[in-house]
Amino acid sequence: MKGEVKIGKGCDIHDTVLLGVGEGDEVAIGENALIRSGTVIYSGVKIGKNLRTGHNVLVRENTEIGDDVLVGTNSVIDGDCRIGNEVSIQTNVYVTKGTIVESEAFFGPCAATLNDKYMRYGAELKAPVIKKGARIGANSTILPGVVVGENAVVGAGSVVTRDVKPGDVVVGNPAKRLKDVSALE
Repeated sequence: MKGEVKIGKGCDIHDTVLLGVGEGDEVAIGENALIRSGTVIYSGVKIGKNLRTGHNVLVRENTEIGDDVLVGTNSVIDGDCRIGNEVSIQTNVYVTKGTIVESEAFFGPCAATLNDKYMRYGAELKAPVIKKGARIGANSTILPGVVVGENAVVGAGSVVTRDVKPGDVVVGNPAKRLKDVSALE
């Protein structure tokens, strides 16, 4: 551990975990967290109760994570992010700096969010917003500034270039509306 770290009761923190990396505010981890080996959590991170990580997770500075969140093996939450309650981030997911993920959202394996429209150092960053209950399929990419609406579904392998309306199912590259999410149930 580096820096000031507050760990709640009942936490299971495996060997080779680094907490409080970098300079800045303390790290606060709620009760009953399971943080597996190889995980690195930077300073200024606040985590609610019942966090579960896979191995080799990276959580960068000034990120807030709610209660009952899963962050899968090799996933990266790249700083200044807000992750709600009951969010599932599967293996190899990349959550770009500044992304907001509301409660009950789901990211399938290898999904990615992007915040740099022009791919240049120093460019203005505009992260996406993933609304409550949205589901992002495996290997999908959410482009900068896109809002994925409440309870929307992004099909596996899709590239989302524009906002997704609440309750829509979108698929493809570029992603287009397929149907209403109610048709899935």
